[in-house]
Amino acid sequence: MPDRGGGPTGPRIRVGRPSRRARTLLMTLGILAVLAMLFVMFAGFWTDWLWYRSVKYSSVFTTTLWTKIGLFAVFGLLMAAAVGVNIWLAHRLRPPLSAMSMEQQSLDRYRMGIAPYKKWVLLGITTLVALIAGASAAGQWRTWLMWVNGVSFGQKDPQFGLDVSFYAFDLPWYRFMLGFGFAAVVLALIAAALTHYLYGGLRVTSPGARATGAATGHLSVLLGVFVSLKAVAYWLDRYGLAVKSSDFKATGNWTGLRYVDANAYLPAKTILFCIAAICAVLFFATLWRRTWQLPVIGFGLMVLSAILIGGLYPAIVQKFQVQPNEQAKEAPYIEKNIDATRAAYGIDEAQVTDYSGKADPDKKAQQREAADSAASYRLVDPNVVSPAFQQLQQERKYYQFPDTLDVDRYEGADGKPQDTVIGLRELNIAGIPERNWINDHFTYTHGYGAITSKGEATVSDENDGTIGAPDFTESGLPTTGDLPEYEQRIYYGEKTQQYSIVGGPQKELDYEKNGEKTTSYKGDSGVDLSNPVNRAAYAVAFSEPQMLYSGAIGEGSRILYNRTPKERVEAVAPWLTIDGDAYPAVVDGKIKWIVDAYTTTNGYPYASRTTLGDTTADSLTNNQRAVVAQENQVNYIRNSVKATVDAYDGSVSLYQWDTEDPVLKTWMKAFPNTVKPKSEIKPDLLAHLRYPQDMFKVQRELLTRYHVEDAAQFYSGSDAWQVPDDPTNKDNSAVPPYYLSLKMPGQSSQKFSLTTTFTPNGRPNLGAFMAVDADANSKDYGTIRVLRVTSTVQGPQQVQSELNGVPEVATFVRDMRGTDSDIEYGNLLTVPLDGGFLYIEPVYARGGSANYPLLKKVAVSYGGKPVFKDSLSEALNAVFGVDGAEPPPETTPPPGDGDTTPPPATGDAALEKAIADAQKAYTDGEAALAKQDWEAYGKAQEDLQDALERAAEAEKKAPPPAKTEPPAGGSDDKT
Repeated sequence: MPDRGGGPTGPRIRVGRPSRRARTLLMTLGILAVLAMLFVMFAGFWTDWLWYRSVKYSSVFTTTLWTKIGLFAVFGLLMAAAVGVNIWLAHRLRPPLSAMSMEQQSLDRYRMGIAPYKKWVLLGITTLVALIAGASAAGQWRTWLMWVNGVSFGQKDPQFGLDVSFYAFDLPWYRFMLGFGFAAVVLALIAAALTHYLYGGLRVTSPGARATGAATGHLSVLLGVFVSLKAVAYWLDRYGLAVKSSDFKATGNWTGLRYVDANAYLPAKTILFCIAAICAVLFFATLWRRTWQLPVIGFGLMVLSAILIGGLYPAIVQKFQVQPNEQAKEAPYIEKNIDATRAAYGIDEAQVTDYSGKADPDKKAQQREAADSAASYRLVDPNVVSPAFQQLQQERKYYQFPDTLDVDRYEGADGKPQDTVIGLRELNIAGIPERNWINDHFTYTHGYGAITSKGEATVSDENDGTIGAPDFTESGLPTTGDLPEYEQRIYYGEKTQQYSIVGGPQKELDYEKNGEKTTSYKGDSGVDLSNPVNRAAYAVAFSEPQMLYSGAIGEGSRILYNRTPKERVEAVAPWLTIDGDAYPAVVDGKIKWIVDAYTTTNGYPYASRTTLGDTTADSLTNNQRAVVAQENQVNYIRNSVKATVDAYDGSVSLYQWDTEDPVLKTWMKAFPNTVKPKSEIKPDLLAHLRYPQDMFKVQRELLTRYHVEDAAQFYSGSDAWQVPDDPTNKDNSAVPPYYLSLKMPGQSSQKFSLTTTFTPNGRPNLGAFMAVDADANSKDYGTIRVLRVTSTVQGPQQVQSELNGVPEVATFVRDMRGTDSDIEYGNLLTVPLDGGFLYIEPVYARGGSANYPLLKKVAVSYGGKPVFKDSLSEALNAVFGVDGAEPPPETTPPPGDGDTTPPPATGDAALEKAIADAQKAYTDGEAALAKQDWEAYGKAQEDLQDALERAAEAEKKAPPPAKTEPPAGGSDDKT
């Protein structure tokens, strides 16, 4: 019987091709998917182009784009050619197939499988390596532009006599080229070896020769090229020693040559270069000799030499020549490091002078008179009073001020510049009454107005407001006050991070004198959305499909995004490093954000590197104020560009500030017409430019070591400083620098300055005071002055702790806590005065009827005499004992690092005895520490601990009125 069913399991199932309709549908879906992917890629590119064109920096976009495309294409093709040609050559050099061994029989299956697709396999491999290599090369666009546009520094390194530009601009590109060469040769070598093996040119288990003559010659040439590149690497390594980082116990992070580098590694690299060159010739010689013997011997010699000459010999030199007399051996190289580091960070002209720190106790009247003009004591701390601005000037829930306000200078009522605290009333999208897409992006689009207050005084009359609140010089909504008329709408700001669509059918919320109104954006900022292609591109880029069909978008609609000042400056100048603190200024009838920008490199020979993220961190640093670094590890920095961003139309202007900086000149060649000359800075803008904080913080960190110019003293570290911790903050972070108008010794008038203090390394007392002239109109702008304290003077932590122990503080704390208020210390300002240091600190109370900080007291200390009064003038009178005020008794600073609060005075005999013993033990400890008598110091610490324990026990028995405690710091109970 014929088989009618297809077997015992049932009828045979016939699988046919999909129907024509199904094939058409699948093809259509595939095409649509590809088109969608292409449009997503197009949307990202197109929106970037539109944004750069809207800010009039399209040349930055095109220069960057074409540079990336060029590098991608050139190096991608080079890599594809290197791999593809060697695969093709290995295939051409394959031996004719003869009697097949078991190995070859196994490989024959792969050969037969590949045979129909050889061209596609070759194309796939070369395309893959081309894409990887091209993408890697495109990421080096900065390196390429700096190499091709580099200008001379006019300074030569002390070892090789080469211009610094070689290390900053040329060497990074040569290293990239060398790395690319190694990658190309290694990939080509692997591809060629696999091809030879697949087609019988190389044999692993087959009898006879392991490689044909053709395969031997081919692979030997590739190995010769590899060894040649290694020879080049040895030669470049010689110059790399000048920018090499290493650990050195005298300095920690060290950059440049040391004794062992100059006398062991440098000659070793030269010898290894010669050996590698000879070894490469031996590999090339196999084209004629057809033997691996000599190349293998040469390669083994090179490896052995690298171990002995490049590793063992320098270790011997370090162990037996350097370590027995390290200071003398390293002294010349330390001097080079000191000179290079000081020049690279712009601290080589810092004026370091000795300053006693001890005032004449018999000149109280003269000192009190001098204190009035020594500084403009900023009692309104911009780091504390933001809640007061928020409570008193927010006006609407959907507005906000930054957590940390800024300090600037504006003319006061007397026509003279005065320190002013300023903050912008920016949009707070979280405070919008009803959150939806229209409100978030169309109705609530901008902030409104600049609020300013006096920096030196607060409200002192009940008729003018709450006593202790900021004394506003510009306030209200819209604002009125001392500022000239200006455009108050703020479309671009530090807090404005969402996109807005303006200028179209949907009106925006606005204000006038009589209250709320609506408005429509009249600026030319943003990208036009009336074009359907643009709408579709932004709908994809922002994942907002509503943009495609919303009736709120129409003729005249424009989208605003990238709205923070730092984002905009970084986008139009991606080669700059941006300062962490953009600040606003009212200039020529507009609010301008001023952004300091830096040019950096990590290729300055002999200059020690620093990590920007760590160096610029302090107790106020947050995500908004953190430095944005292209190169976090740098050893050269210049504040070469001052940038402005218009708060209304978002326009960005870059001004050349450092006209001598070769790094900026290089970038100006690469991106012509993007940076305006310094001469175009208008006087009104110049009046608000200042010395940048992050630059100052980098320089002060370097000056903790590099204020010492003597190699022996530098090596010993005996005069090293440190930046003290913020005494008003518990998180052990560095004290921030403070802007303050003051007179340094020898100056006849106050200068707007940026100031900081230093303490000796590991000690709490004051080691030095540093100020830089921060006024851009000053002829001394950028001049760094350092007062090196030559006597034992209390440091910030000690002063803070001493102030906490003033009896009036305990009463104040008790009274404030009785009203459920918290105490918060403001900035502890340090001012040189008549050979000593005057410390000023505002003290705020927060709570009770006003849930924002109010200035309640002013603490002042001079010559170890702290006072705590209701006003600055009262405190100054008291600390100097004038106008009938009795001077406070000189006190002894608390033990340790200043964290211990002295116990209060009391009538209890045991407690008084314990206090006296503690003071004596502390004094003895300080004297022993000064003499470095560690045995006596240890005994004094033991006595101190015993006295403190007895004081604590006696205090428990003391009557309640005598009990005191240190004031709390804000909501964190800071002490």
